[in-house]
Amino acid sequence: MEKNCQDQESEELAQLRSQHQLILDSAGEGVWGLDKEGKITFGNKAAVEILGWQLDKVLGQSSHEVHHHSHADGSPYPRSECPIFASLKDGEVHKVDNEVFWHTNGSPIPVEYISTPILKDGKPNGAVIVFRDNSARREIEAQRQKAFEELERLRTEYHLILDAAGEGIYGLDRDGLITFSNAASTEILGWKSSDIQSRSAHEIHHHSHADGSNYPREQCPIYASIQNGEVRRVENEVFWHTNGSAVPVEYTSTPIIQDGETVGAVVVFRDISDRKTIEKQRELAYEEIKELKEKLEMERDYLRDEVNTAGSFGEIIGESAAIKRTLAQVEAVAATPASVLILGESGVGKEMIARAIHSRSDRAECPMVKVNCASIPGELFESEFFGHVKGSFTGAHQDRVGRLQLADGGTLFLDEVGEIPLAQQGKLLRALQENEFERVGDDKTMRVDVRVVAATNRNLEQEVREGRFREDLFYRLSVFPIEVPPLRDRISDIAPIALSFLEKASNELGRCNLQLSRSHLAVLEKHKWPGNIRELKNTIDRAVISSTSNKLRLDLAVVESGPTTETSKTPAPTTTKDSAFLTSLEFKELEKSNITAALEQANWKTWGDEGAAALLGIKPSTLAYQMKTLGIKKPD
Repeated sequence: MEKNCQDQESEELAQLRSQHQLILDSAGEGVWGLDKEGKITFGNKAAVEILGWQLDKVLGQSSHEVHHHSHADGSPYPRSECPIFASLKDGEVHKVDNEVFWHTNGSPIPVEYISTPILKDGKPNGAVIVFRDNSARREIEAQRQKAFEELERLRTEYHLILDAAGEGIYGLDRDGLITFSNAASTEILGWKSSDIQSRSAHEIHHHSHADGSNYPREQCPIYASIQNGEVRRVENEVFWHTNGSAVPVEYTSTPIIQDGETVGAVVVFRDISDRKTIEKQRELAYEEIKELKEKLEMERDYLRDEVNTAGSFGEIIGESAAIKRTLAQVEAVAATPASVLILGESGVGKEMIARAIHSRSDRAECPMVKVNCASIPGELFESEFFGHVKGSFTGAHQDRVGRLQLADGGTLFLDEVGEIPLAQQGKLLRALQENEFERVGDDKTMRVDVRVVAATNRNLEQEVREGRFREDLFYRLSVFPIEVPPLRDRISDIAPIALSFLEKASNELGRCNLQLSRSHLAVLEKHKWPGNIRELKNTIDRAVISSTSNKLRLDLAVVESGPTTETSKTPAPTTTKDSAFLTSLEFKELEKSNITAALEQANWKTWGDEGAAALLGIKPSTLAYQMKTLGIKKPD
């Protein structure tokens, strides 16, 4: 009875093995089964057909020794490097795309295979190798190689044709990588074909504009042709030479279309250095005309830049007792012809008070002309205030209108009046007292009717005592002094002023959801504000710029201390008992040094809130004029 049961189990096991073998034999790939020692335990029909080994000849043998004992070139293939045994060691699947198994006749069979571990209790207990013959694929690859060699031959012929062209030629693929170039391109730009093959044309030759500014790839006309399939012609651009110099070129980028799809582009370019030289000569020929035109426009721009009739009390924000006292003084003096001296620290809004006086006066329909006295070189003082006639001095190519004449019938605002050189104060005093003057180089007396409003952050009485400011000019200007309170004396005005600045900055930058919280106001009201209103405005602007969400980042904007020696590169002049004044040349050099320091601080940016003009408290047009007059140029 027991024997019959054993016979029945053996028969069922044999039948099961037969079914499994039938399944294996139905597979198109060769299959080997290995035990944990790497010995072959089973195989299928495809394995026999591919490699020629009979199952009874390989069962129980090491698969590596039978089929994998060396590389295709005959070099040894240690078992420790075999991916099959790697699966038995680490329990990981290993895939090999290009290898050989050895046939019974000794020939190598190119195969790709996967070695999958058989796990038992979480540990490798064997492996299954599934492989296929890659001979057909290798044949296809060989055919491809032959075709590639033929293509290279054709390319060589094409290059001979391209090298005969006088223009530089680049071929690009769909990614903008250079696929070919000709001899002319090397002659023009210095790059050898081998150095730029498969490199980005834009990054090599087109990475920036001629002025050094960034040239984003998305703006490049070459790539535009690849993207939209249209021919792009550029008449004035630069490509960069191997020596780092900019080569002016004109070029055409033509897309390469295949089956209706853009697969690359051909760029044909020529060196236009000779043409640019001719254009430069033509530009120099017209330079004198251009200079005269600019001078005429500058006379016109006097009014455009300096005259502002929009000033009103609506610009002055605040309900504190201090500002109300100031506005009461403005209201009292505005309608009178009295000269006004506006006193106050830097940034308190002295110019705004001046505009309020002008707008409330009977001269409101006429211009208020501003003169920043600190920005006028001593040798140009008379020309700036009184004007000059053509030929009166070197560089006076035509007549110039002075600020006094421009302000005729209106208001002359002398900002930073304490900065006027002592040697020039008498000339200004005479003109203001007599309401008449002569232009430089002219003997004709001109009469004007101007109302004078001056402003300074200096203690002029102290300046008078120390001999740096004329007493008679001081009394001529200070008929009605107005003290503008610093922001620290107007704590209750900080909130409405800050809210006004926030609204304006938010609208300009498109961030309309930013708000001042109570904690923000507490920080603002606690700050000492050495820079007063101007500092508050800059702080709010910085906070808006720094805010990337709906939360105002005031913490990134408030500066806890004033300018340090690192940001103030040019110290104020000092005087001694032996030298209580500066010569005109010394003052000119000091002014040039001061403007240069401001330009360096602003990274040579002249306009905007953080530009050199704002740092100096003057208009960008005035700064440009001073730079030209003093010969200040941005370093190369």
